[in-house]
Amino acid sequence: MRRVTCVGSVSRDIFFPTHEGLIMKTPEDLTAQVKVAFELGGKFRSDNRYESIGGVAANVAVGLARLGIEVACYSHIGNDDLGRSIQTTLEQEGVQTHLLEKDPTVKSDLSAIIVIAQTGDRIIFHNRDANEKLHVTQQKLSETDWLYVSALNGPWRDNLMTLRQSAQKHHQHIALNPGQHNLKDDPRLMLDFLHEVDVLFLNKDEAIELLLKNKLETRSKHLNDERFLLETLLHEGPSVIALTDGKRGAWTTNGKEMWHALSYEPHGLVDTTGGGDAFGSGFFAAYLKGFPLETCLQYGICNAGNVVGFYGATPGLLDETTMLSFIGQVKPTRLV
Repeated sequence: MRRVTCVGSVSRDIFFPTHEGLIMKTPEDLTAQVKVAFELGGKFRSDNRYESIGGVAANVAVGLARLGIEVACYSHIGNDDLGRSIQTTLEQEGVQTHLLEKDPTVKSDLSAIIVIAQTGDRIIFHNRDANEKLHVTQQKLSETDWLYVSALNGPWRDNLMTLRQSAQKHHQHIALNPGQHNLKDDPRLMLDFLHEVDVLFLNKDEAIELLLKNKLETRSKHLNDERFLLETLLHEGPSVIALTDGKRGAWTTNGKEMWHALSYEPHGLVDTTGGGDAFGSGFFAAYLKGFPLETCLQYGICNAGNVVGFYGATPGLLDETTMLSFIGQVKPTRLV
């Protein structure tokens, strides 16, 4: 039986780093307070380009495989050259691909990512076709211990209910890293689903939005408090929660202890794409190996910090040997 099945999106990502573009602060736009502008009709040079597999399910599956976890990727691709290259890459990484659905009527997903070289921030242009057609079936989920549920597209509510039913029927565990659009489209459903979740991954903005949308808290001083966010979400059902906030690092709790660790970037910041996915795969791999919460946090921080030193979400993912050489650089602080 497989240890983990990662369910969600896969794609091919193409990265164009650039020093061009005017970065503008727009504080009056609360949902997009920083923007970048290019001359309309302009033509801009990128000194290099990089390609990588992408999509949360693929990124996390590769991260788990590199750390020695038996894992399959359950997603939807086109029966095209792009889809075949995605499958080949996953297989080369040791990820099981028999659950990849090949559909001749759709195009495999592709993203073009503009990376602002000065900051490592990025703008993603994505074309979703195949991932919108994913229909999860219980039959394909039966032979696994854990379901790692990431951003779901298309009929995502139906897929989420199928995942819930599978977990209940087959006594499976669920790790959840929801997409922003899932949280925005149906925050009540996502909150209710937390009762089925063993391990929850969110960034701080997502945690705040989940509480705000469900009117669990509206006072800004509480919403800006990571400890409050963790404790409030813990009451909704998860056994373990990990919360990330970029350079400020990450927090985790299981209700008995709470830890925080600052970010660690051994190669500096090149591209933020995939940092959250890398944290999730690192933390989760350590959790599956039975390591203490403190060590899980170290694995997550190191994996994320190494990934953002490369273009793409998978080139910087660590194997076990390299991970063990890094974790001593991360010194978590116990808060509870």
